[in-house]
Amino acid sequence: MVMIFTLVTAVQEKLNEIVDQIKTRREEEKKKKEKEAEEAEKQLFHGTPVTIENFLSWKAKFDAELLEIKKKRMKEEEQAGKNKLSGKQLFETDHNLDTSDIQFLEDAGNNVEVDESLFQEMDDLELEDDEDDPDYNPADPESDLTD
Repeated sequence: MVMIFTLVTAVQEKLNEIVDQIKTRREEEKKKKEKEAEEAEKQLFHGTPVTIENFLSWKAKFDAELLEIKKKRMKEEEQAGKNKLSGKQLFETDHNLDTSDIQFLEDAGNNVEVDESLFQEMDDLELEDDEDDPDYNPADPESDLTD
């Protein structure tokens, strides 16, 4: 019995050592991969060092590209401007536009009815006119004040 116990404990210790070695090896590999990934990421962000010559050549290319883009926009705007008619020109060329909104509403069945009784005549409203006030002077802001 004692001998079997001694053998089993020795095997357990050896297995524990092997498992520990495997764990440490995996951790080291993981750390190594992380370090390599960090270095690769740093390399991505490390570009060409900027010098005066590099910057001036880049600036010239960039300005040329911007100039081309502006020229294209100007051409597009000119072409679009030639084909567009103003509102006045549209109404002068097509007299149906005068009543097209009304026809559209009637075709859709949206007849708008206005109850004119809701509107009062301006004479019925009691409005105070500042023009009737002999002391009123529009240039003098203090003439608005009533005593």
